[in-house]
Amino acid sequence: MGSGGSSLILALVFGGAAHARCAPDTVELRGPSGVQRFSVEIADSEAERSKGLMLRDHMAASAGMLFVYEQPKHAYFWMKDTLLPLDMVFADATGLVTLVRSNAVPLDETPIDGGDGVAVVLEINAGLAKRMGIAPGSVLRSAALDQSVAAWRCADQ
Repeated sequence: MGSGGSSLILALVFGGAAHARCAPDTVELRGPSGVQRFSVEIADSEAERSKGLMLRDHMAASAGMLFVYEQPKHAYFWMKDTLLPLDMVFADATGLVTLVRSNAVPLDETPIDGGDGVAVVLEINAGLAKRMGIAPGSVLRSAALDQSVAAWRCADQ
């Protein structure tokens, strides 16, 4: 095989690797502490977002749920019927983390204000955001974001 064939193989390998980094069930966050990766369930319908992680008594440390909105909005969450303490990572349409609400109390019905312009919310086990350095200014990468405006696109290394 000539060098043209080698280039094609490399393009296919590296193209596949970039796409694999943005699998629909994966979210990555990049910040001063490095890159963190979570396997996520996607909640992108009103019914799925309403149910969320209710009535679950366990979630793996590398797991989470990504709430996806059709349009950025002012987002409020609560912990009604949610048995796990959670961290909530709010991000705008570019994937920029704008707010982290840590240690949401199980079963609490007090509204948790995520602020304006929220496009996605990642719920993970309580304490992980602090331990992993996930904070405002971190960048979230997901296939759920509009790649034409994403700060960290799926095709980026």
